[in-house]
Amino acid sequence: MDQTLTVMPAQLRAVWKLMATISDPEIPVLTLTDLGMVRSVEHDDDGWHIGFTPTWSGCPATAFLQKAIHDTMTAHGYTPVRVSVQLHPAWTTAWMSDEAKVRLREYGISPPVGHSCSAELPEHVECPRCGSQRTTLISEFGSTACKALWRCESCREPFDYFKCI
Repeated sequence: MDQTLTVMPAQLRAVWKLMATISDPEIPVLTLTDLGMVRSVEHDDDGWHIGFTPTWSGCPATAFLQKAIHDTMTAHGYTPVRVSVQLHPAWTTAWMSDEAKVRLREYGISPPVGHSCSAELPEHVECPRCGSQRTTLISEFGSTACKALWRCESCREPFDYFKCI
């Protein structure tokens, strides 16, 4: 039985590690790879090609993040580089790593619960501060379209919930 093990070349691993150093400008405790926004890293005779999917097609940080990717790659000698925005398939919270969800909670934002295919908000969301399930929805829209504003009935603190998208 022949099982072929595909080994990622060292330069590709290094570029993926670089992508993991670029923070999201809105939630700086998360990186592009935590969020699953870097879809592909490829190298050919033309140079480096990075596939990037913003969290939503109208994201105002898209140009900023494309530049951050380009500047990070260039600063580390990976040139030339082209960053391609890929809007299909659309980004989903299912692409977030489990570590990202832990860091979101530690940052004070309740991570997404459930499936991205459901447009409904959960009945209760766990408070990221005290862990209580006794929470109330204040507004379906928080500081950004991807978050809803909730209040904990135990500790009485408001908090954002990162909606399933």
